[in-house]
Amino acid sequence: MACLAGAVSTGGAAGRAGIDSSKGLPPPEELLAAPGYVARRMHQAYTAAWVRLVDPVLTGPQFAVLTAVNAYPGVEQGSLGSSVALDRSTMASIVRRLEDRGLIVRERPPEDGRKRLLYLTPEGENTLRETDKKARDLDKLLMQGYDRAEQIALLRRLTALTEHWESLVDD
Repeated sequence: MACLAGAVSTGGAAGRAGIDSSKGLPPPEELLAAPGYVARRMHQAYTAAWVRLVDPVLTGPQFAVLTAVNAYPGVEQGSLGSSVALDRSTMASIVRRLEDRGLIVRERPPEDGRKRLLYLTPEGENTLRETDKKARDLDKLLMQGYDRAEQIALLRRLTALTEHWESLVDD
């Protein structure tokens, strides 16, 4: 099996010879060549940065739902999930938590009692405004070292890769 890790190695055998035990062992090269491992590692680092720098209570997915409800006030709950990449049960759980916190309200339209239309509350609008500024500041830190054109290109490639991975499991 060919290993691509040489192109992304953190030091190989020579680096391992001088391991600083206070920093732990480097990842095996085979893992660095596995896109799923790298994606999981990046997600783990992002989540830790979000909790530390943005909000320790409001999660990234909850923020995404608030952002989408703000963009589409009165949207039907079922159709909003796909716009924020959440399955139906996760979306329902997040909406329930946001409603319990007083950040959104769900209204039933008189013509169809099965639907739930979502709206931000004034508290939800304030929370979104405050959190959005911190999230944009985090985005700047995450993209530090890349000029604007590189940022756009990287985000396009990551989006394309995400869409490809999602297509592998679309039902």
